[in-house]
Amino acid sequence: MATAVKVDEDAKSRLEELQAEVRLRTGHNVTQQEILTRLINDAYESHEAFVDSFRDTTVPLSEDEKETMQRGRISSGVETDEEDIDDILYG
Repeated sequence: MATAVKVDEDAKSRLEELQAEVRLRTGHNVTQQEILTRLINDAYESHEAFVDSFRDTTVPLSEDEKETMQRGRISSGVETDEEDIDDILYG
């Protein structure tokens, strides 16, 4: 079952370039549908990174964002070690 998907001219051109590159390097003729299916499957395998690529913000934080976070930190005067954290989290 094939469904039409609209892409802009730049994307269409890149898809055609990929198709030609596969044919040139491997000697195999592949359809644009095969290329898109492979790209979608690859993106799905690492979908966390793919989804994150659509976020407005980036990780790691910028230097300005790091400075803003550090300015908001205060010291409670109480030293906390790993056992304290485990007790708080896991009881």
